[in-house]
Amino acid sequence: MHIATFTERPYSHVPEEEVIRNASFFGVSNKFLDPVKAGALFNRYLDEKLYAEELGFDGVMLNEHHANPFTLGAVMDVEAAILARITRRVKISLMGNPLPVADPLRLAEELATIDMISGGRLVTGWVRGAGCEQIANNINPTYNRERFDEAHDFILQAWTREGPWRYEGKHYEYRHVNPWVKPIQKPFPQTWIPSLVSPETAVFAARNRYSYMALATFLPPTMEMWNLYADTAAAEGYQAGPECFGYLQKIVCADTEEEAQELGRNYVYGGGQPAFARPEWMFPAGYNSKAATRRLAYALSDPETNEAVVSGKHSSSGVDVEATRRYNNEVLYANLQRNRQVIAGTPETVLPKIRHILETLRPGIFSIWHIEGGSTTHQQSMRSMRLLAEHVLPQMREWAKELDLPGPDEVSPGSRKLPPSGQRDPVCDPGAQAA
Repeated sequence: MHIATFTERPYSHVPEEEVIRNASFFGVSNKFLDPVKAGALFNRYLDEKLYAEELGFDGVMLNEHHANPFTLGAVMDVEAAILARITRRVKISLMGNPLPVADPLRLAEELATIDMISGGRLVTGWVRGAGCEQIANNINPTYNRERFDEAHDFILQAWTREGPWRYEGKHYEYRHVNPWVKPIQKPFPQTWIPSLVSPETAVFAARNRYSYMALATFLPPTMEMWNLYADTAAAEGYQAGPECFGYLQKIVCADTEEEAQELGRNYVYGGGQPAFARPEWMFPAGYNSKAATRRLAYALSDPETNEAVVSGKHSSSGVDVEATRRYNNEVLYANLQRNRQVIAGTPETVLPKIRHILETLRPGIFSIWHIEGGSTTHQQSMRSMRLLAEHVLPQMREWAKELDLPGPDEVSPGSRKLPPSGQRDPVCDPGAQAA
């Protein structure tokens, strides 16, 4: 099993009441940005990635968002390039580069440079980008999927085809393609595809034999997507195993339950992940297929109540900041814990909940989204990582052996042959257990 660590790297100095009044992080004015404080945060997050390597994590994970204090990493590849130079062992996984708003040729060069500097430790991750990022870049959301597909195919050509050559596509054109940087990993870097349970993304990952990375989604819809992946893999002629599946889970550890619960509330600072962007910005018309929209509505609903997981309660008469803050810290936080979207506690109390996820999903990749935002200090974050490394990771590795959960470094996704009967094998295919 590959065990990584992740944070959104937020700008935690934005006033929480501004996020609540805006009903999302996206759209909050950058007048609240202090570049000196932001620079200190970048260095803090880099230090924590270095510490993760020292503690024995297998990988460090980054992501990219734009025009949003929820994630400072608007230029994730710069951070990855720094990590490529200052780390020695960990995989640097990017979850991921938003292809529809990127320059594919420039992106191919940036990522190849990172892989070269790191000695072949890059894990690429392609994403469609949030709907609000299509709006911000004045890109028609209805072209999102086809821009993604074209950019993806072009980048693979740029990495594998001898130049110079000319490219003329529907959305991108280049007179001269001849990059003088190419990945060390052949034919191209290991790839994981992050997703919020879009069926098209699961099919795309399976057809390309990429690992599928579920981003802290509820367990039932996650298993359904893994069933879809496994069915697609079988149609493509291979057996999907744990190496094909990854899961991102919010986990915070502290020396006492009380401290852990207090730190865990930082996941709902300003509304947390459900307040990333308003629904009309996050999922504009044309951005998703009808099937994906139905699936997303299901995936973002509490499995017990079927109600949407939202931050606070807003009305046309305005926002009650204090009432919303209380709702987020009490109701929203309790719901997230009940559904195991957040696991907070001492090492002894978080381990049984992690075991449940491993048994249910059987992932070969497990990324721990550790505490961030709000009032969390660097020392608290470092202490949480140390507790995880010393008391949680060793047990997870033992369970991975017991449950036979190899990661993509141990078994290449798509390399397993189908059983002679053509039936999916429940030992190596989590989807078969749920089918």
